[in-house]
Amino acid sequence: MLKIIQAIRGMNDLLPDVLFAWRHVEQVLRDIVESYGYREIRTPIVESTALFQRSIGEVTDIVEKEMYTFEDRNGDSLTLRPEGTAGCVRAGIEHGLFYNQVQRLWYQGPLFRHERPQKGRYRQFNQFGVEAFGMPGPDIDAEMILMTARMWQKLGLSEHVTLQLNSLGDRESRKEYHEKLVAYLSKHHDQLDEDSQRRLHTNPLRVLDSKNPDMQSLIQNAPKLLDEIDAESRAHFDRVRFLLDQAEVSYVINPCLVRGLDYYSRTVFEWSTDCLGAQSAICGGGRFDYLVEQLGGHVAPAIGFAIGLERLIALLEHFHLIPVSDLVPDIYFALVGVEAEDKGLLLAEHLRDALPSVKILMNASNGSLKSQLKKADKSGATLALILGANEIEQEVIAVKFLREEKDQVVVSMDELISFLEKEFVN
Repeated sequence: MLKIIQAIRGMNDLLPDVLFAWRHVEQVLRDIVESYGYREIRTPIVESTALFQRSIGEVTDIVEKEMYTFEDRNGDSLTLRPEGTAGCVRAGIEHGLFYNQVQRLWYQGPLFRHERPQKGRYRQFNQFGVEAFGMPGPDIDAEMILMTARMWQKLGLSEHVTLQLNSLGDRESRKEYHEKLVAYLSKHHDQLDEDSQRRLHTNPLRVLDSKNPDMQSLIQNAPKLLDEIDAESRAHFDRVRFLLDQAEVSYVINPCLVRGLDYYSRTVFEWSTDCLGAQSAICGGGRFDYLVEQLGGHVAPAIGFAIGLERLIALLEHFHLIPVSDLVPDIYFALVGVEAEDKGLLLAEHLRDALPSVKILMNASNGSLKSQLKKADKSGATLALILGANEIEQEVIAVKFLREEKDQVVVSMDELISFLEKEFVN
């Protein structure tokens, strides 16, 4: 017996019963961002490895440990995309979308990171991302956050998520803070865990993001980046806060919120929940004003966010907010005999042309009328249409009501469409 081949660990199938919820959530997100004027962009899932090394940062966990990187037949180093922003920026530079232009873009699709699979964290996962380019002011920061707040409201999650805010300042203030933080952490080197010791001289801001409970006191007493940012970044952040206050969006200032990628600057934000264990963040983002220039384009201020769809779906499931699928047929077409199968196939197509909003599930591969009606009932359909030799001879069709206590009726072929219109359209 052949060994059954299974999915690769951490890469999950999404089956039909689950996908209705996914499609519903995706449609809600799409409708909201497009109502704000954002347009879809689609980029390849494979990019040059150098793109992520230059954008994310070579000493980040993603680049050092998590990327799926391989050499193709031409000897080029390629990587399955571990995040979406870099590819979006690369495409914008390559196709001239950013120079002296404003762009509002969104995308959706699979990403890949070689992490330890656990609930809410997979090796192939899906994100919904939004990016805006060419707008340096705090108003676009506030708009993006308000847009995400609208998403949670639409999905029924507003009471179950918390907004965290911070500012990373500009390049210079961040560099100065970097030196102060390293000096502080170096004095407490023996209290750092192995990961933090490794990050100390490569990516010390990530130490602040550590979830190790033994280090929380040390992190809380560390110098605060928010206290060190430049005056212009301070004014920018204060304006973002003012706009959110005006819109009555609640938030928490988290001076340890740094995000995991090197390209962030100024405003960073994260929506989190306490209902999914360690994987608490469902949405995160911030400004990346230097990234377009860093990847070879003209200077273009930018901000964006990404939503982890697996975590968002898990949160909706936790609160029983997943909608019930309505993808059940309206009509089950039962066909008895070879002649009925031949005529029924064409009749079903005729009905689909005349009644495009009505969902028709046609029985296939024959079977007794009794077995077909059992399938019809199980399908959830409202009506069963029955076509056999007698019906063909008399040019009628039998209609059985599956969800109502009504007697079966016979309808002439000429009147069938008007009969069904009254049942499903009017």
